[in-house]
Amino acid sequence: MIHVVAVITAKPGQRAKLLEAFAANREAVLAEEGCIEYGATVDAQGVPTSKASFGPDTFVVIEKWETLAHLQAHGVAPHMKAHGEKTRELVEAKLIHVLEPV
Repeated sequence: MIHVVAVITAKPGQRAKLLEAFAANREAVLAEEGCIEYGATVDAQGVPTSKASFGPDTFVVIEKWETLAHLQAHGVAPHMKAHGEKTRELVEAKLIHVLEPV
């Protein structure tokens, strides 16, 4: 199994628009062969802000894939290309961590 933690930072004030686009694309991703989990998360409410907090412009996508090949196919899927083009102007930075269990 492959785990992905994708830290996506929107341009200031654009996170809501970026999350809307993510939600619109999510079902297509969940329908991909090998996709086990794909969801967006934000800092939990009620938890004091700390150095580890992501802040108001960032969200984290938690993904699980059956194999690395499935993840690689996801990266070149037509709906992902379209999503990237649609959201390019909203994104400040992306940091993608691809992990495997030990």
